[in-house]
Amino acid sequence: QVQLVESGGGLVQAGGSLRLDCAASGRTFSSYFMGWFRQAPGKEREFVAAITWSGGTTWYADSAKGRFTISRDNAKTTVYLQMNSLKPEDTAVYYCAARPQYYSASYYSARYSSSREYDYWGQGTQVTVSS
Repeated sequence: QVQLVESGGGLVQAGGSLRLDCAASGRTFSSYFMGWFRQAPGKEREFVAAITWSGGTTWYADSAKGRFTISRDNAKTTVYLQMNSLKPEDTAVYYCAARPQYYSASYYSARYSSSREYDYWGQGTQVTVSS
């Protein structure tokens, strides 16, 4: 069982930066595959970024490539999402998600972006980008 708590959201002007943290409980954090999703009002939850247990492989949504960076510190049982060059369309509730990783990164290459693949979710943190 893993419990996830996001923090770091807030209000920022377009072009600014935020870093989201997701603190996880549980001694098996280092074996978990982690992801970030977001949901804007009136829209479906969408994938943002994902990272393997080792941090060796990452994936990004096209909207996040070049602006967002996902990373993790297994010693601190925390995963991060550094968001730069923020745009008003990035406004959403951002969620951290986790699932046990049993296989190599290639197994997840067709699965990482589906919310159905994740077993645990945080409560979300609001990010608002003003124009």
